[in-house]
Amino acid sequence: MPVPQHSPSPRELDDIELIVSGALPGPLNAPGSPLTLALPAPIAEIAGRDGEVEIVDPEGLPLARVTWPTGDVTGLSSPAYGPFRRLYLTPEQTRRTYVGRTVVPVTDALTSSEITELGSLGPVLLLALVGHGTPSLSPAALLRASLLAADALPDAAVVAVPLASHDDPEADHGLGVAVVDAYAGGDPVHALASADRSDDYPEDVAAVIDRDRPALEDQGLVIFFTGLSGSGKSTLARALMDRILEQGARTVTSLDGDVVRRNLSAGLTFSKEDRETNIRRIGWVAAEISRHGGLAVCSPIAPFDATRQDVRRYVDDAGGAVFLVHVATPLEECERRDRKGLYAKARRGEIPEFTGISSPYEEPADADVRVDTTGRSIDDALGDVIEALRDAGYLDLAR
Repeated sequence: MPVPQHSPSPRELDDIELIVSGALPGPLNAPGSPLTLALPAPIAEIAGRDGEVEIVDPEGLPLARVTWPTGDVTGLSSPAYGPFRRLYLTPEQTRRTYVGRTVVPVTDALTSSEITELGSLGPVLLLALVGHGTPSLSPAALLRASLLAADALPDAAVVAVPLASHDDPEADHGLGVAVVDAYAGGDPVHALASADRSDDYPEDVAAVIDRDRPALEDQGLVIFFTGLSGSGKSTLARALMDRILEQGARTVTSLDGDVVRRNLSAGLTFSKEDRETNIRRIGWVAAEISRHGGLAVCSPIAPFDATRQDVRRYVDDAGGAVFLVHVATPLEECERRDRKGLYAKARRGEIPEFTGISSPYEEPADADVRVDTTGRSIDDALGDVIEALRDAGYLDLAR
């Protein structure tokens, strides 16, 4: 009988890859360990009954089995996809191939002075720490920059290591030391001094950085409006799109709730689960737009913080930015408007789980701007959004 399958977060996949490679010890979810695996409740229930869960990559390739709940990890196969996958060696492969080199951990592009510093060390191995949340650049960009630096050195090689950040500096330092020691295997380790990042970069490395760190006005951006039904969020979103298109600086993709339901989420109901699925689909598509430097405008109700954080994570992982607009028009005003009669039906119990009536709306604490449209014209309320976007450096629109 097949065991349940689960595709974890990028951080969890990085941790599992390092455990399978022997660079980090298991198990997962040990007391006090930052190496954790969270399972959705239905999968955790089945895994608890069956005693294990199969870990798969986003494409469905089985990578490992994890006993549950003890967290012991057994590898099944190596990850097959991703840029520069050929550079991802295990500690054993690295020691066998590059024995005797000075190991240099890197998390950012090397400056000209750092390359000069390394040139005096003899043969070096640049250990590019490219796990989720660790490098200053995107993983692919750090590897491109590291390969260019290696070309500028007398004898250098590059190995990629998926050491993820766990947002715990002390724990992450300990994991980093353990991983670097595992890869060095007794060879000397050279820690770069804290560089002055205003230092010059070689021209080809600088070009990699510029491409990977576009100016804010050129960065992939998701402008996400959230608020109660009738708050004015869709109207503000459409007005903002018109203003952007009138200026002609950027193209815009609209991911409006009703349009998405017809084209992307046809067949979903209005149950809590399906509504959250609809928002996650919106977030995933918006993230892919931002990955390629595009601008997406979304305006779902999105009442739950956890789902909004999922969207933020999708966009962050794609290298884009989220600008969250809370259209904070009070329930009383939204209900007074009620052009579609939805609130009246909800009050009569004809619409179950209606946000603001029989289902909660969790106000965002991380909104970039908060707008109340009560008694205001669209242009006036839109001005608050435009001013906040300008102050944040994303768009310079006329108010």
